[in-house]
Amino acid sequence: MAGERLTLALAQMAVDEDAREVNFRRAAEMVASAARAGAALVLLPELWGCGYSAAHFPACAEALDEGLFARMAALAAAYRIAVGGSHVERHGEHLYNTFALYGPDGRRWGIYRKVHRFLPLGEGVLTAGDAVGLVETPWGAAGLAVCYDLRFPEMFRVQRSAGVPWLLLVAAWPLSRVAHWNALLRARAVENQAFVVAVNRAGRQGETRFGGHSVVLTPRGEVVAQAGEDEALVLAGVDLSQAGAYREAFPVWAHRRPEAYRLPEGQA
Repeated sequence: MAGERLTLALAQMAVDEDAREVNFRRAAEMVASAARAGAALVLLPELWGCGYSAAHFPACAEALDEGLFARMAALAAAYRIAVGGSHVERHGEHLYNTFALYGPDGRRWGIYRKVHRFLPLGEGVLTAGDAVGLVETPWGAAGLAVCYDLRFPEMFRVQRSAGVPWLLLVAAWPLSRVAHWNALLRARAVENQAFVVAVNRAGRQGETRFGGHSVVLTPRGEVVAQAGEDEALVLAGVDLSQAGAYREAFPVWAHRRPEAYRLPEGQA
């Protein structure tokens, strides 16, 4: 049976390092455009407000629901659209890369603190989250993830075990590894029989060029809509009930045999 059809938006934007007012104006324009297009939800990229620079994380960090977190909430309320994205959160003595999701009334639906830090680029200054992301929305529970998490399928299997019909991911993924981005996103969709809604950053920062290719995928791994490398607002219509219907028709999850997922005796 067909369910409610949602229009989703991905704000694939360039980010100026530590220029939060410029970045906020750019984000606000894209949120406004998404709302005018009738989108129910819009995602902003990983660390959309200050850029991806470990040296700037301490100065950029703000308490949850303050600073850029509060401004995300205000955008959601002003345009009556759910808004999500990640920002550096200061919590006591700890800094986190935190994906926050706000409803169209500006109230926070939930957060996820990035579990898998990308240590080669200095994320060791951040504290790792200690639980997978799961948030309730009016359209069903959603799994949340941030960038490097995409390489760890175990996390998404935990979210799938909760029955989520969709996985939301925000990223700052480089163009040099965009082939991995496309392959891994499709794998997460197919293996979990879930919609994947993934926004990536565009533009450059120093020598790094970001890959774009923000995408919405069906539970079969089919592309609903995808951007190229440049700044773009991606719009895609989905019916989340299709995830449940596909799982019933092709019940892969029920065919798992976790009791057999071990090394043979004597080879442990």
